[in-house]
Amino acid sequence: MEPETLAQAGTEETTGGDPATLKNYIGGRWVESAASETIDDIDPATGEVLARVPLSTTADVDAAAAAARAAQPAWAALAVAKRARAVFALREALWAHQDELTRLVTQDMGKALDDARGEVGRGIESTENACGIPNLLKGETLEGVATGVDVEMWRQPVGVVAAITPFNFPAMIPLWFLPYAIACGNTFILKPSERDPRTSQRIVELIDGIDQIPAGVVNLLHGAHEAVDGLLDHPEIDAISFVGQATTALHVMERGTKSGKRVQALGGAKNSMVVMDDADLDLAVPAMMQSAFGNAGQRCLAGSVAVVVGDEARREEVRSALAEAASTLPTGNGSEEGVVCPPMVGADARDRVSDAVDRAVGEGSEVVVDGRDRTNDAGALMGPTIVTAPDLESELAREELFGPVLALVEVDDLDSALDFVNASRYGNASVIFTASGEAVRRFRHEVEAGMVGVNVGVPAPVAWFPFAGWKDSMVGDLHANGHDAVEFYTRKKVVTSRWQPAKKGAAFGTH
Repeated sequence: MEPETLAQAGTEETTGGDPATLKNYIGGRWVESAASETIDDIDPATGEVLARVPLSTTADVDAAAAAARAAQPAWAALAVAKRARAVFALREALWAHQDELTRLVTQDMGKALDDARGEVGRGIESTENACGIPNLLKGETLEGVATGVDVEMWRQPVGVVAAITPFNFPAMIPLWFLPYAIACGNTFILKPSERDPRTSQRIVELIDGIDQIPAGVVNLLHGAHEAVDGLLDHPEIDAISFVGQATTALHVMERGTKSGKRVQALGGAKNSMVVMDDADLDLAVPAMMQSAFGNAGQRCLAGSVAVVVGDEARREEVRSALAEAASTLPTGNGSEEGVVCPPMVGADARDRVSDAVDRAVGEGSEVVVDGRDRTNDAGALMGPTIVTAPDLESELAREELFGPVLALVEVDDLDSALDFVNASRYGNASVIFTASGEAVRRFRHEVEAGMVGVNVGVPAPVAWFPFAGWKDSMVGDLHANGHDAVEFYTRKKVVTSRWQPAKKGAAFGTH
């Protein structure tokens, strides 16, 4: 397929300048959904309707599952080196179109350009790691476990895999799953967020142009609740990968496993950034700004609580430094270079977070920096906001708001900081800013979080390591990326063999 035709491959023909309706991609063809309902994909910076998104039905799920099941045996039988080359071809296509994908992320989701570039780069990094699948898939052997007996452990694909991905990383998170799943010999159904699916659509358009990836190996299904539940219930789907809210992650795990599926479900977060009394604020404060307000706080590694350790003078010093930085942080349309805090995904998300700040103020919190007076034409923009959290068990201190709000918690020492952090029901990430090796060693050992940062605001692991949330931030035991991805997308088969000595006079080929 020629590049100039790719951009319209997954859309219905429209007239009069009306937004196009997206199509599903099933069995190597772009097909209209059976759905009668659509929702609008809106640019959070302008309010412009970019596309109509069909709310696919169970009939669409049936079609995608049937196509994936039909393609899976031949794909799994393909030599692993050929599957690796197919994934490498995907890597090359993504690399060639990374600027275009970056712009799509910004337009569709609102993310600032620098963050969008980083997101696309991380997705390509995951794809690059999956290109090493011949090495990653190798099993184990042990010769002579008993007299004349050898044992081998192989990894084989689970079958048909579906991924349900969120709005906040429309390029990266699909690429956490898709390359590893198909490299391992599975076929794949992607159900992206209905709020910003055009980046996923474009990735699948690129796949449609890769000859090494046959029809049915990758399928795309638009939709919302009916599509999600259809995937969770479908008997032809063997595994589900999910990222989203903690409550939804639990629903996905319960419903998916009830229907016999393997499930990995990554949930929400409430990540704390501990600022010790010896921390270098020239280093810590810019990192905290990016962590709390980058992508408008809409990421599961956002540092949404600043835990300040020290006496009153130190607390005031940190508060003033954070307030000054937040008040001047570049905020606005994500397509403008240099913006750090862009619009949220939509006006409804912005209103939800603003309402939470209102509640906190009503419960005794003090607003240090107020971004609620900032907005844009789409009603989705909210400026960086810093609010004290004197009640350590309040919504502001404990619940995921998923917006540009930083809660301030003040404690006397590292013991109190660890007590606060570890009392959270979430355990995605936590970071510490300090010059003390003793404090670092203790923190990284005792903190109850799967990803730990030391003088790093966003401790996002590279693709060779798992995205390792704990507690309610992860339902299941195998994470995304790294060796966990290969473990999740394969089943182990252990073969025990005994070869008897040939009888005297026997020879191959004799009768």
